[in-house]
Amino acid sequence: MNTPATAPSTAPDRPAAALDAALDELSRLAQDAFVARLGGIFEHSPWIAERAWSAGPFASIDALHAAMCLVVDTAAPAEQLGLICAHPELAGKEAEEGTLTTASTGEQRGAGLDQCSKEELQRLRRLNQDYRARFGFPFVVAVKGLTRHQILDRVEARLANARDAEFRTCLAEIGKIARFRLDAMFGTNS
Repeated sequence: MNTPATAPSTAPDRPAAALDAALDELSRLAQDAFVARLGGIFEHSPWIAERAWSAGPFASIDALHAAMCLVVDTAAPAEQLGLICAHPELAGKEAEEGTLTTASTGEQRGAGLDQCSKEELQRLRRLNQDYRARFGFPFVVAVKGLTRHQILDRVEARLANARDAEFRTCLAEIGKIARFRLDAMFGTNS
């Protein structure tokens, strides 16, 4: 996600008054400006911010996140699949080519995926292929707080799930990613 220059600070422990002011400012934005500010919270899916706009004003990050997640939860299955498919494979082609969003780059780097050994990278890419072949969409996990070893183990474990369970798991993980991105944008820790 390209964070706009006008985005709130990412400093931890933002004072409550500053957060309230930032949320008040966000809630007063016209829909197009709101989408411009929050369109990247859900990977390549500004339609979520567009639809969540009408739920404002937002009294808290929790309320904003809940409104955005409700849009996802009530979206058509094809839209939900599109959202899942908008996510890059972990340490995949986009990472190799340097075409990940700024947010995805930071998230994958934070999990150490840019430091995979040759063997780990081969294993992850094989698991990504197996996962996509089995389910028809990429493996999605909120990588914040996970090591690359934990991520590899999660891909392998989730390969045993049924497609419907994995579909729901990916959407839940996308919700976690969105919350991490909102917290980073607004300088909060949830």
